[in-house]
Amino acid sequence: MSGWFMVTLVGADRAGIVAKVASALFEGGANLGEASMMRLGGNFTIMLMVRFGGSVKQLQSLLDNEAESLGLRLHVDRIEGGLHRHHIPDVRVTVYGADRAGIVAQVTSALAEAGLDITDLQSDVGGSETEPLYVMTIEGRAREGIEALRSALEIVHREGMDVDIEPIETLIG
Repeated sequence: MSGWFMVTLVGADRAGIVAKVASALFEGGANLGEASMMRLGGNFTIMLMVRFGGSVKQLQSLLDNEAESLGLRLHVDRIEGGLHRHHIPDVRVTVYGADRAGIVAQVTSALAEAGLDITDLQSDVGGSETEPLYVMTIEGRAREGIEALRSALEIVHREGMDVDIEPIETLIG
């Protein structure tokens, strides 16, 4: 019987990471489910849902050589599959302004209290080293409505951050 695992790999970005990891999994008899891969500040990270017939140790050993040759740190956990259980976001929140410590904590705490279930969060630092600009985009489900989110983020806006909240229209079917 096969089970589901979450495979996480992190390391310096370089060409060929996805191809080598995917090939090692395929050749080892594993199947990919959902995946998220991204580059952050010169580093690359992969999170893969993997269906595999062996143990955590066996899956880890299947990837050990590729991870080592690519300079990646590898972590494997057994998980529930959970495919096709997507939460469809209905709102997008964009926050941007001068970078400072605590922005993510302040914004996500306010949004959680206002009933937002976050499905995706991405952030970037632009501008320059002397004048960094923080940009964060959050998608999620507004259980209490968009106006509750607007009210919750008013304090962030008063502290100099620009906030944009817009509904996401999703066509299903």
